[in-house]
Amino acid sequence: MIEALPPELQQEVKEFVERLSRRDQKKKKFLSLTWRGGLRELRDQYTSVELQHQIRDWWAGVSS
Repeated sequence: MIEALPPELQQEVKEFVERLSRRDQKKKKFLSLTWRGGLRELRDQYTSVELQHQIRDWWAGVSS
C-alpha cells in the first residue's frame, strides 16, 4: 500500500512512523513499575487521595 503512494507521501509516512517509534521509545524509557509498592508503609497513614497530594508536595519540595 505504501509503495503505491507518490514519493512525497511515502516520505510523510516514513516520518510519521519515525515519530511514533520515538514516542514509543520514550514511554519505554520513562515508564516503569519498579517503584510499585514503594509507599506501602504509608497505606494506613494516608487515603489514596491524601497520598497523591502528599507525593505532589514532596515532589514540589513543600513540607507539611
